[in-house]
Amino acid sequence: MALVLSAVALPQLHLSSSGVLYAVASGAPTSGVGYAVWYRVLPTLQATHAATVQLSVPVIAALGGIVLLGEAATWPMALSACAIMGGIGLVIWNKA
Repeated sequence: MALVLSAVALPQLHLSSSGVLYAVASGAPTSGVGYAVWYRVLPTLQATHAATVQLSVPVIAALGGIVLLGEAATWPMALSACAIMGGIGLVIWNKA
């Protein structure tokens, strides 16, 4: 589906060297650092904890958007973040 939509939008495609540079610079190094940190910490986590902690990525991304991009913080976003983090906390601190 993405390929079909991309083909339809191809006539409107406009690439600039600065845009491509920013896209590559924001994607490659940040992904590399993120994976390096994740795989450094991963051996210290139990499998269930590691799988659960990965669910925090949307919350981290939302916070990054608020802090770095000036996006609006909304009540639904805050409630969703609390629900996600609360669920992660329940899994991690479950003694059963």
